[in-house]
Amino acid sequence: PPPAGAVAMTAALSPDAIAHLGFWFAIAPIGVGTVALVVLAAIYARLTGRHYPFRQFDDPSQHGTGDRNPTERLGLSEDELTNILERYSQSFNLGVEDLARLIGAAEMQAAAHHSVPVTAQDIMSRDLVTIRSETSLGEVADLFRQHRFTSLPVVEQGEKFLGVIFQIHLIRQAREDALRLDRGYAAALRRLLDRNRENPTRAGDIMSVAGPRAMAHTPIGALLPMMAEGGTDAVAVLEKDKIIGIVTRTDLVAALARNVVRTNPN
Repeated sequence: PPPAGAVAMTAALSPDAIAHLGFWFAIAPIGVGTVALVVLAAIYARLTGRHYPFRQFDDPSQHGTGDRNPTERLGLSEDELTNILERYSQSFNLGVEDLARLIGAAEMQAAAHHSVPVTAQDIMSRDLVTIRSETSLGEVADLFRQHRFTSLPVVEQGEKFLGVIFQIHLIRQAREDALRLDRGYAAALRRLLDRNRENPTRAGDIMSVAGPRAMAHTPIGALLPMMAEGGTDAVAVLEKDKIIGIVTRTDLVAALARNVVRTNPN
């Protein structure tokens, strides 16, 4: 590599300077330069989403279980994926799990091209139950129980979309409170949902504002990768900045099942 070659060239062109520095030459510039390169590589990997060392085939899934992530369940063995990498001389650039994710994403994209032209507006829920950012978490929990939803859109006046709150947000917040206040989970959850306590936590404090969004004419094929990895259970459908519907994972599964029945009636 160029950095290693530069070190060797420095030693060859400036032997007196190397002799003067002695062992310190191994510390600076070699040691300092190596650390700087590793730090820069780590920052670059974090910014670009690359994973080093490469993801391994037997790494736990995003849920911490032995099952592969949904988009990586290809029916191919680790040996087969490894052979593909070696065949195209890519084993130094990709890990087998990265290859599985790429193949899964490609298959999903290809499936979208062959599916019937169903869009978000065809399968979305329109009669929405929404909440405000100032809604207390006690009210949010009541709505979850009443309607058996797993997500609720958060809006402001005029139905302007702000974000989504999921049941998992309540669970995570209660867990964080339990650790922070050094109390049991049940006690922390009761405190979190208590509407009468001073300065109760509001929906706007824990809602997700960076989740995926779609438009009415977005094909369901584009919705698949948004929910396949398990990062979200619902995608808000917007018209400009107003919410007009929501597509849940259940809606998507039902639409795909109908598509299978229509294309394979037997």
